[in-house]
Amino acid sequence: MRSRRIPIRTCIGCRQERPKREMTRVVRSADGSVAVDPTGKRSGRGTYICPNATCWRNALRRGSLGRALKAEISEADRAALEQAATEFDVRETPASANS
Repeated sequence: MRSRRIPIRTCIGCRQERPKREMTRVVRSADGSVAVDPTGKRSGRGTYICPNATCWRNALRRGSLGRALKAEISEADRAALEQAATEFDVRETPASANS
């Protein structure tokens, strides 16, 4: 039996390649809105970001998220994406305390 191929995606925040299932998808829908796609199945142009706050902040600060999605990110969408980044920041804090 052949092993299944694992899809690899590149994070737009840190440019590291990781398995698709470990990444978070962000999608631009047909109406131009940008949102996190937790299922990975929404239609629209998508890109992937590592599930850590640093990558999210880098993608938003450098503008690579807008370039990858070929869209201008509205202030409301940016606020929602920054909120998602803070959620990842909360998840990282307990793990870093154990190190």
